[in-house]
Amino acid sequence: MADNKDQIPGPDREPEEKKYSFLQETIKPKPISRQQLVRQLVRIAIYGVILGVFACLGFFALKPWVQDKFRGDLETVTIPEDEDPDEAEERDGTEEDGAEEQTDTEQPLTAESYEQIMASMNERAAEAKKGIVSVEAVSEQTDWDAEMTGIKRSATGVITADNGQELLIMADNSICADASKWTVTFDDGKTYDAALKRQDRNTGLAMFCVARGNIEDTTWDAVKVSVLGNSNLVKQGDVVMALGNMFGYPEGMSYGVVSSTEYKAAFYDGECDVLATDIATEVEGTGVLFNLTGEVIGLISPSVWKDNENNVVNAYAISDLKSVIEIMANGESVPYIGIYGTTVTSELKEKQGMPAGIYVVDVDPDSPAMEAGIQSGDIICQVGDESVSSIVTYQSAVLATKSGRQVVVKGMRLGADGYVDVKFTVTVGSKE
Repeated sequence: MADNKDQIPGPDREPEEKKYSFLQETIKPKPISRQQLVRQLVRIAIYGVILGVFACLGFFALKPWVQDKFRGDLETVTIPEDEDPDEAEERDGTEEDGAEEQTDTEQPLTAESYEQIMASMNERAAEAKKGIVSVEAVSEQTDWDAEMTGIKRSATGVITADNGQELLIMADNSICADASKWTVTFDDGKTYDAALKRQDRNTGLAMFCVARGNIEDTTWDAVKVSVLGNSNLVKQGDVVMALGNMFGYPEGMSYGVVSSTEYKAAFYDGECDVLATDIATEVEGTGVLFNLTGEVIGLISPSVWKDNENNVVNAYAISDLKSVIEIMANGESVPYIGIYGTTVTSELKEKQGMPAGIYVVDVDPDSPAMEAGIQSGDIICQVGDESVSSIVTYQSAVLATKSGRQVVVKGMRLGADGYVDVKFTVTVGSKE
């Protein structure tokens, strides 16, 4: 009964709703003054700036990691083969036959004409310089001579390709001796860390790379990938530009003419045409030889005819190096067997009864060729499935193999009763 009594409203008890009716009143917020509004806006702006700063710092801190983590596949570098000089002459002859004769009035040459010619040459050289760099070895010891003179130990490199992740730079491998770190200085003066991708001590070439993500936009605007020209078309008397470290310091420049294209430089498993010029150089000079259209036609190296000790620019013809450059640009080792040979000429066939192929003049000690049993005096006739009739076809056959794989080399060896067939199983190596 007590519980029921409490539930019955009495005369002194107000209804529940009426008693707490004040709870239904709306409480209005205190009006915000102009100063408070300004302070809140300033506070929000400060928070926004702080958040933006941290976002920017986080972006730049994570950018290299993101680029490395989510980078795409490497693009395969392909260097087109050069046309044969005979084909080029036939094409040029056809164009000349269809061209109309022009009768321009000759103007007398003056000093101003010479200035105009040199200004035009300098413009072309400046454009070509965008495609070359200076590769420097990093030393832990301070080079005080370099600090005083500004001349550091360096070699000229040429920007050969862009594989989508790296800029690839071909240089003389003399800069690799006694060094494990390198930097590359581009035409805009900016210096970046570089890594050695591959080197081939046989040809004396080294391929360096600089990560694209590390290169600033200002540098991209000042550099370009050089065009590798056709050195097979170079003739005696052609005007050329030499750029690089030919005189013992970077950024050297000189003009001259090709004095000869008739001679070669030999190395194990191949040879290379040499573009000789009348341009003076230091004995250890390196650089790049350009034609007047700004195409690379040669790599200046101290290893070209180094025993002659001449002080003129001699360059490896670029067309003979393109296969090696392509292999190294794609991160592969240059195949090496170790034969120093020469083509058996028609005269040798007739006089000494030699079979067609490559006469082995010498074998590199501790080379795959020596391990397989190839000797001086042997004549190589076949490498793998490729027949060999000249040093050019032999070099091509070797470069078509892969380092680390076995290949069957067939040849002939002179015995008591004349030449007999010989066969060797060679494990292809590399000279890195």
